[in-house]
Amino acid sequence: MSTILIAVLTLFILPLATHAVWWSLRDDVAPSWNRADWSSAKLLPEPAAHPAALVRIYAARTGRWKGIFAHHSWIVIKPEGASRYTRFDKVGWGSPLRTDGWAADARWFGNAPQLVLALDGAAAERVIPAIRAAVRDYPYRHGGDYRVWPGPNSNTFVAHVVQQVPGLQVAMPPTALGKDFHPFGDLVGLTPSRTGIQLQLGGYLGLSLGWVEGLEINFLGLVTGFDLRRPALKLPGWGRIGVPIEAAN
Repeated sequence: MSTILIAVLTLFILPLATHAVWWSLRDDVAPSWNRADWSSAKLLPEPAAHPAALVRIYAARTGRWKGIFAHHSWIVIKPEGASRYTRFDKVGWGSPLRTDGWAADARWFGNAPQLVLALDGAAAERVIPAIRAAVRDYPYRHGGDYRVWPGPNSNTFVAHVVQQVPGLQVAMPPTALGKDFHPFGDLVGLTPSRTGIQLQLGGYLGLSLGWVEGLEINFLGLVTGFDLRRPALKLPGWGRIGVPIEAAN
């Protein structure tokens, strides 16, 4: 029992605690929803300047104290020749499954988006119909279906789309709290990238081992592990430390 306790403290509590201290010392954390910056971070070109098809997955730190340990993620698509981007989010208020609720590359609660996946041209065009179908078929799309912890939440939604679309072989950030949520009956399955095996107990406890995800251990939604494909540690709070996630996919 003492060995397990030491492991939990070392692998989960200590990294989270140090990140909480660092987060508390920041002077750029928005104090409230209505005072946060939700404008475009200017990561995407104007659609007319990029006629090719495009798919992006972004993640950004959530607001206030939740930013200590969690990201919010979303999906952006643009078919070839389209005059606008389309953004899909799952949120916990109002209409839960949002289309174009914010600018495609907007900051989230003042925090700049991190690129998780980029597809362009023919590769993007091939997966866009499947992405639309996966969004339409998301099982937790209705009011009351959202739970911040352990899910289903915004990251559960993106993980669902990734798993349903074979062309999206991507590892979501380890701080995408909720990405590992599954109903208690779904104990064993494929990782979202479909390149490995995932054991999950309702999103509270789990183990993932895959070529894209690497090794991830989930404890109460916190994830620790490592990636050998593109060397990096994965730590609660801090997230991925090593090769940037967009370069690893």
